[in-house]
Amino acid sequence: MTLEKLINGSDIRGIAIKTDDHDVNLTEEAIRKIAHGFVHFLSEEKQIERRPLKIAVGVDSRLSGPAIKNSLIETFIEVGVEVLDAEMATTPAMFMATQYAEFDADGSIMVTASHLPYMYNGLKFFTKTGGAEHEDMDTLIKLADNPIEAPTKGSVSKIALIPRYAQDLVERIQKGTDSSEPLAGMRIVLDAGNGAGGFFASQVLAVLGADTRGSQFLDPDGNFPNHVPNPDNKEAMASIRQAVLDNQADLGIIFDTDVDRAAVVASNGEVINRNNLIAVLAHIVLEEEKGATIVTNSPTSSHLKTFINQLGGKQYRHISGYRNVINKAIELNAAGISTPLAIETSGHAAFRENYFLDDGAYVVAKILMLLPKLQSQGRQLSDLIQELQQPAETQEVRFPIKVDNFKAYGQQVIDDMAGFVEKTDGFDIETDNHEGIRVNVTEPFGSGWYLLRLSLHEPLLVLQVENDEAGANQKVFQQLYTFFRTYDALDLVKLDQQLDRD
Repeated sequence: MTLEKLINGSDIRGIAIKTDDHDVNLTEEAIRKIAHGFVHFLSEEKQIERRPLKIAVGVDSRLSGPAIKNSLIETFIEVGVEVLDAEMATTPAMFMATQYAEFDADGSIMVTASHLPYMYNGLKFFTKTGGAEHEDMDTLIKLADNPIEAPTKGSVSKIALIPRYAQDLVERIQKGTDSSEPLAGMRIVLDAGNGAGGFFASQVLAVLGADTRGSQFLDPDGNFPNHVPNPDNKEAMASIRQAVLDNQADLGIIFDTDVDRAAVVASNGEVINRNNLIAVLAHIVLEEEKGATIVTNSPTSSHLKTFINQLGGKQYRHISGYRNVINKAIELNAAGISTPLAIETSGHAAFRENYFLDDGAYVVAKILMLLPKLQSQGRQLSDLIQELQQPAETQEVRFPIKVDNFKAYGQQVIDDMAGFVEKTDGFDIETDNHEGIRVNVTEPFGSGWYLLRLSLHEPLLVLQVENDEAGANQKVFQQLYTFFRTYDALDLVKLDQQLDRD
C-alpha cells in the first residue's frame, strides 16, 4: 500500500491495530517515513531555518497512540530534531504548542483518529500558521521517501502542555466574565467519552468554581467502553443528556476523543449540537458584532438561515469539510467581509479571535462566559434558541457508487438531478448553495428541502432530507426513487430499506 492512500483530507488516517476484518496499514515503517516527510516539509516548504528544529508530539487515549508516538520521537531524534513530548494532549492544545512562548515549537503532531473505532489512528499536523491543508499532505507524502541524514542526534523532553492550555482557558473565561470563580454555585457535568478531555473537569471547571459531581467517562480508555466519543452521535448525546437530568445540572458538556469538537446540554435536557449549537454560537458572535457573517457547511437547516438573519447576521453555506469552512471564513475576512465564526454541523467550530482553530474546549469556554449572565437574568441556554424552528424530521441516506471514477459519475448524477427537479411540481432548486444540489420542497411533498452531494473522501452520494411535516420525507424519498433507480452504478439498498422495499 502506498502512503498516498493514508491521506484523509488534511490529515493521515489508517488501521493501527489488526482485527479479523482489518489489516494494519498505518505501520511503523509508514510512521517513520511520514516523520521524515514532516521534517522536510518544515524545512523546505515552510522554510524554517532554526536548528535544531523543534517539534511537539501528543496523543489522545487510543490504544495504539503510545507506539506511534514512540516511532515519531525515535525518528525525529535520529534526524536531529528537538522533540517536545506532550504525552496525553488534545488537538487544539497541540497547535498551541507552536504559539506558547515557553514551548515555541516549529511544528506539532497530534496522534488521533477523532471518533473512529479503536483500531484506527492517525496524525494531524500543525505549524505556527495553523493546521495542514490537503495539498500539504500531498507534499509531505511526496517528501516522505527522502531519508534524512543528520550529523548529530536530537533530544526529547516532556512538557506540561495540558496544564498550560487549561490555564489559558481559565484566564480567558475569567476575563470574559470579570470574575475569578464565575461558575461558583453551578453544577456542570462533563462527559469526556474516555478520550483526552477529562482534564477539563478538574483543571478548568473546578478551578472556575463549578461543582462537577456527576461527570462521567473522564478516564482515558482507548477501548471506548461506554459510548462513541462523538458529539454528533445520538447515543453519546443521550448519555450526557441523562447525566444532566439525573444530576439536576446547570449544563452538560461532551467532547470528542481529541477535543476539537464539543456539544452541550441545557439544564432542561435540551440537546445543543448540530443546528442548535450553530444557533447558540451565532447568538454569541452576533451579540458582539451585528451584521457579521457566519460560515457553515451546506447541510444546515433552512430555519437556521432564517434564525441568523433575524439576529442581524448572514449565513454563508459552504462545501463540507471543516478545513473548507474555516478557509472560506479566512477568505471572506481577507475580502473585507467580517466573519468571526466558521462551524460545521459535526461540531467543528473555529473563532477568528482564536486563530480560526477548531477547538471544542474554546467553544465551551465561550458558552461558559455567557452562563453567569443568563443565570442572573433567570434564563437558561435553551432560551437563546427558542425562535429557531425545529424540523419535524431529518433523515440521511448514503448511496455507494460502484464504479472506479466515482467522482465523475456522482457529479453526473447531481447534474442530471437539476433536470429532474425542473420537471417535478413541488421541487425548486435553491440558488444559495455551493455544494451538490439543494432543492426546496413544497406540497405535495410537505415543506422542507433536500441536499444531494458527493462525500468528501468516500465513493458515496449523500442525500439529506428535512421536512416540517411529519411523514412527508417519505413522499420525497418515493419521488426521488424514480430518479435514482435509473442509475445502475448506485447502490440503492439503503433507499430500499427507507421505503420498506424488498
